[in-house]
Amino acid sequence: MNGLQTADYIVFLFYFIVVALYGYYVYQRKSKTSSGDSKDFFLAEGSLTWWAIGASLIASNISAEHFIGMSGSGFALGLAISTYEWMAAATLIIVAVFFIPIYLKNKIYTMPQFLEKRYNATVSTIMAVFWILVYVFVNLTSILYLGAIAITSITPLSFTWCIVGLIVFSVIVTLGGMKVIGYTDVIQVAVLMIGGLVTTYLALTLLSEKSGFGTDVFKGLALLREKADSHFHMIFSEDHNYYKDLPGLSVLIGGMWINNLNYWGCNQYITQRALGADLKTARNGILFAAFLKLLIPIIAVLPGIAMYVLHQDGLFQQEMSNGAGQVKPDHAYPTLMNLLPGGLKGVAFAALTAAVVASLAGKANSISTIFSLDIYKKFFNKDASEQKLVSVGKWAVIGSMVIAGVVAPSLRTLEQAYQFIQEYVGFISPGVLAIFLLGLFWKRTTSAAALAGTLLTIPISTLLKFLPQWTNGAFPDYPFLDRMTITFVFIVAVMVTMSLLKPHTKTSQEHIEIDFRHFKVTPGFMAGAIIIVGILTGLYASFW
Repeated sequence: MNGLQTADYIVFLFYFIVVALYGYYVYQRKSKTSSGDSKDFFLAEGSLTWWAIGASLIASNISAEHFIGMSGSGFALGLAISTYEWMAAATLIIVAVFFIPIYLKNKIYTMPQFLEKRYNATVSTIMAVFWILVYVFVNLTSILYLGAIAITSITPLSFTWCIVGLIVFSVIVTLGGMKVIGYTDVIQVAVLMIGGLVTTYLALTLLSEKSGFGTDVFKGLALLREKADSHFHMIFSEDHNYYKDLPGLSVLIGGMWINNLNYWGCNQYITQRALGADLKTARNGILFAAFLKLLIPIIAVLPGIAMYVLHQDGLFQQEMSNGAGQVKPDHAYPTLMNLLPGGLKGVAFAALTAAVVASLAGKANSISTIFSLDIYKKFFNKDASEQKLVSVGKWAVIGSMVIAGVVAPSLRTLEQAYQFIQEYVGFISPGVLAIFLLGLFWKRTTSAAALAGTLLTIPISTLLKFLPQWTNGAFPDYPFLDRMTITFVFIVAVMVTMSLLKPHTKTSQEHIEIDFRHFKVTPGFMAGAIIIVGILTGLYASFW
């Protein structure tokens, strides 16, 4: 049954009121104890606990594309899509051990600030402008678009009103500052996990029931392996239909690392959650996020595989079709949500909304941080007061949301918006990661080399993408992740060569302090990291 019942509206209203009241409570407490400066607004300096940091990391990361897109990928290619989540868990450990200590030691608050301190203002400004453009025109617009599409599939709301509602809800949360975002994200993560588990439970019990075993969730899980064994392989061979999406071992030793290290280690709206904390708190929060990442495939991928089995058994043929007989994998999750009974559908609806709103708030806060500290203060008002920077940041939140809301409907022209966006945003990832890695861990890297890396990444990625078409197949058509690896290796080679050819002279901009003692972790962190690596090893060994 499409649409929401009275019980669903009551559940959703309860969720909305709880988030709003808790956010207001946190804001009021913050107003009484904080100094009201920009670092408090943008970073919640020193006030986020490890569990709030971890929850906020996941809330900012998980959005409609995980529920809709990853379930669709689970339907089409199976558990292998989980590699994005499980490899991220391993990446978070690396970021916590090696990246965060350097950022905190050097009092880094924004990624452009790091680039200016390590290289120069030119590299910093170019990347600041690029990040703002990407965050507004790609991240915010895609989250709004996919979120609105998902919500319209289960509610009678129009696409336009979904966009408006998501913007208003997100702005309310974002204007409270990072502390409000961080602590309300705890509720958002709890809601999206509970709502996701409800939908997964429905999928597995439905599969068990339709197979004649009653509503037995564990039997449903066993039936997945029995009826869809082909969907439980993590590493694809070259003859696999979806090898281009997940090219074999490249997901373990190639482009997936570039994708994840750039996203989790060099990304403002991710690292920002930890930059206002002390090292121990930041690390524990990141480790908590890594544990949560292990759970995401349960709520996002398994429902898609269950729908694949049910569809293969002859069920939901119309719901999974585009009307012309073509199967649409992205219809898997909305179809399941529409099967939920009254009340539970409201929980799933709240979970979907929580994922979208939390991600929008995280991105918008990062846009305002970069714009206020790295653009406005540097070029428009060098003497801006702390209160002025906060005010500018709030207007940047509103402005970026409005722009994204206007642009979002244009994504309707894309056949596969999420896949398109992921690939083209990935054009910049190899270059960004190269200048950060060499800047962090090789003192000889020069500013000229960093500028070259910044400017080369898009042209090289474009050539590798379109040369096969331009040469009628004479040039190899590499999978997306392999193109990222090739681009990264080429840019690193260029940067190393340029740095070696020019005699190194340390300047104030090329000075980043590294205290190797800070790479040492606590026994508790080490134990947690070993558990995560052990779980990952077991998962890949079991589902190779």
